[in-house]
Amino acid sequence: MTDLPRKKHFLQLPRYEGGSRELRKYISENLRYPAPALEARIEGFVIVAYDVLDDGTVVNMHVVKSLGYGCDEEALRLIGMLQFEKARNRGVRVRMTTKTRINFVLPKLIITYSQSQDDSTGNNKKSCPDKGEPITYNYTITR
Repeated sequence: MTDLPRKKHFLQLPRYEGGSRELRKYISENLRYPAPALEARIEGFVIVAYDVLDDGTVVNMHVVKSLGYGCDEEALRLIGMLQFEKARNRGVRVRMTTKTRINFVLPKLIITYSQSQDDSTGNNKKSCPDKGEPITYNYTITR
């Protein structure tokens, strides 16, 4: 059995600090859903292609798959804020072209309502006759 030679990677490409998991976390924390998309209840994704220079800066951003309603502009804003790690290649300058998918999912609506019964005798809560605990009503509405 012969060993196949492994491909050698001489050039180091710029990468996001922390990897793709941290990139996803950064995007989800900084994403601001556009008002026109909220009003029209638009969900979907935008794909943005861009170049990353050897010093970690992002240039030449453009939308590959559009969603509209202000989502494209928000995706370009997020990608423009990214800063990648510098690639150290002994003076050789590299430019990496990549794409990122940015998901736009409507926020979930959760309403929690809690009410306790008041007693006219001055007690704030009625007690359950069997357990002696106050009666509390809870409602949760999820969309």
